Amino acid sequence: MIFRINFPNCKKYLSTVGTGGCTRLAVFNQKGGVGKTTTVLNLGAALARRGIAPLLVDLDPQAHLSAILHPVGSGAQSMFAFYSDSRPLAELMRSVDFGARLLPAHPELLKVDTLYGKGPGVLGLLKDGLDVAFAGAQQPVLIDSCPMLGVLSLSSIFATGRVLVPISADYLALKGALQLENTLRALEHVLKKRVERRYLLTRFDTRRRMSHEIGTRLVERFGAELCETRIAESVALAESPSLGRDIFSHAPQSRGARDYEQLLEELLSTGFLEV
Repeated sequence: MIFRINFPNCKKYLSTVGTGGCTRLAVFNQKGGVGKTTTVLNLGAALARRGIAPLLVDLDPQAHLSAILHPVGSGAQSMFAFYSDSRPLAELMRSVDFGARLLPAHPELLKVDTLYGKGPGVLGLLKDGLDVAFAGAQQPVLIDSCPMLGVLSLSSIFATGRVLVPISADYLALKGALQLENTLRALEHVLKKRVERRYLLTRFDTRRRMSHEIGTRLVERFGAELCETRIAESVALAESPSLGRDIFSHAPQSRGARDYEQLLEELLSTGFLEV
């Protein structure tokens, strides 16, 4: 149903969804408040701690990741300029203190669907831009995807072919995850290939029975596609963004830091994330 939107010439990009070499990974959920931005931030920082400098792409008009790492004052300094003025991605990148680079967002990204959603090949623009920016280079890319289904979120999937889905330990988030699974299946009819995905349980509180019930239901529903790592509810994780820090610089000995280090190790060891 969602793919009856007319995106002229999008089919020519379908055979090139995703990339070889280093992983491009979209972190996506259609429900907010599940830890999407927190996951991009701290996976990026965990990679940088290993000497691997990732590119973080903020493709969410809420621009929370950018507000934490490198806020910009106008759409002209953000990913909006990539869509509106064909600015090369290399010109928009900003350095991040912990050793990554950031393509920042701005609320003007909300205009992309309306202004450019029916343009030829719009869903392939991000992939093409990343291919140009990293021609001959190897760098992992983590995309903080827009939670609304449209050009921005679909572009992130077209550019990566691989999705990490954070799900907080509550029933509405579980319902959203099931809805997202239906969305990915519908998208696969267009792509003619399976979108690789992993589901990540976040805000897990061992003291709450509901957290364990949600965990059990996710195991039953997603099996091996559910990450073994669970991101625990954590004061340090909640407060670090307000200080403009990742969890490792804010509270390196915290449970949150251990959880995200463990998540990175799991994604690397299973081959879902390649560097």
